[in-house]
Amino acid sequence: MEMQIGCALEQALLLTPKALALGAGWGKGRMRPLGALFLAALLTGAAAPWPDEPSRTCFFQMLSGGDSFFCRGDLEVIYPELGDVGCSYIPKCHQYRERISREWGSPRVRYPQADKNKKYVLMLVDPDVPSRANPRSRFWRHWLVTNIPGANLRTGDVKGHVLTDYVRPTPPPRSGYHRYQLLLHEQPEHEAITLSPEERISLGSWAMESFVKQFRLGSPVASTQFLTKYHQD
Repeated sequence: MEMQIGCALEQALLLTPKALALGAGWGKGRMRPLGALFLAALLTGAAAPWPDEPSRTCFFQMLSGGDSFFCRGDLEVIYPELGDVGCSYIPKCHQYRERISREWGSPRVRYPQADKNKKYVLMLVDPDVPSRANPRSRFWRHWLVTNIPGANLRTGDVKGHVLTDYVRPTPPPRSGYHRYQLLLHEQPEHEAITLSPEERISLGSWAMESFVKQFRLGSPVASTQFLTKYHQD
């Protein structure tokens, strides 16, 4: 009996590679919903969705190598059903790639270490336009919000001055995986941050580094990214 439960638990954890890879992240509420369902079923004796039932199984893959190094500071980006997608691939199952591109609105972005007395700048960019192999139009600006109170970031409520409305991740067909990078900066006091008329006209080929330097934003206090590609590829 103990061996059967142990094997079942091991199979359940295979569905939550992010939780498994982060280890201590379990205590931070970063466990995937499907993994939580598995464990609940095991503990209550209810039937659980096993890997031989593809319609109910979803695998979440963590980023590795250089892509994982971008993730720092425990910044969480939370979409419906998926939970925190930071430092992971968006899975194709349950039409998640299509839904993130066509259905869901802006995510909740949570930074538990935010200083309640400070304000922050949040950017979401795609550096892989039109593709990672040929990023001639980087950076594509998907979201830019300034004056975000630290207290709001602690709860994931992104409220501030929107310079660029949220644009869903929409990788073109056959362009491979795109990185969608979120960078969070502390906003200098009394700094009025704006986009130039030229920047407001176009989202692509944004000189993000120049923008950061112009408004003295410095290095991000936290950053994360997720990867996805065209939903039919």
